[in-house]
Amino acid sequence: MTYPGPIVGTQWLHDNLDNPSIRIADATVHLPDTGRNARAEYLAEHIPGAVFFDLERIADPDNPLPRKFPPRERFAQEVGALGIDNRTHVVAYDTLGLYSAARVWWLFRQYGYDNVSILDGGLKAWKADGFPVAAGEVSVPSTKFIPGDARDLLALWPQVLRASTEAGEQILDARTAGRFAGTEQDRYPGTRPGHIPNSRNLYWANLLDPQTRKLLPAEIIRARVEQAGIALDRPVTLTCGSGLTACILALGLHLAGNDRWRVYDGSWDEWGRRADLPVQSDT
Repeated sequence: MTYPGPIVGTQWLHDNLDNPSIRIADATVHLPDTGRNARAEYLAEHIPGAVFFDLERIADPDNPLPRKFPPRERFAQEVGALGIDNRTHVVAYDTLGLYSAARVWWLFRQYGYDNVSILDGGLKAWKADGFPVAAGEVSVPSTKFIPGDARDLLALWPQVLRASTEAGEQILDARTAGRFAGTEQDRYPGTRPGHIPNSRNLYWANLLDPQTRKLLPAEIIRARVEQAGIALDRPVTLTCGSGLTACILALGLHLAGNDRWRVYDGSWDEWGRRADLPVQSDT
């Protein structure tokens, strides 16, 4: 089938539910402070045919921080177990509209695979449009997925440290304004208040419609990125709390015509804990 682009709507997905080349993936993540269990919610209610893309499992098992970028072999094995091969069109969504699903899009892109779309508005939009849901586990036959050559869409802390000290570099933080400033309690216990020096702030939810949780039009995204002080014609490093919502900024930049970005995988969950890395705050 013809690739429909990085964003698909609920009607398009409903019309293609029975297409064997599509694999729908529920990639919901709930942080511990929410008290919610993403897998339990998936078992209770999901889009028909959707598998559970467990971002806690499809991760680096040797990294003590959760959901860090998975090694090639791990990614290939786990993705293949979900019935995804190199001809599959992956459609990822989450229950909140858009929160964690963009990370699936980023993971595949970093491993050279572009046939991935995000369901605009996620499960929230699917249900609002009156489409059916299903319950229980979805079993699919395992297959083989071969990752492509890794792209330069992943940033690690040494690269971010250099970007924080060099003139002309751009860093954009997706957290709330209060967490960025250090005036609001951070969601990751043990992290220091504040932000990476030389970074700007654009709360990830400001790229979404507050009612529908769908992505805003590209021209509005472009304007909000520029209002945050980011030049769209230059590279930018994207960061957040733990590497989830920075991927929403990446998706927004992609839609706005800028693919010169990298996601800092460790984000504040890593940077904020390390006393050897500099922090700036408004406190």
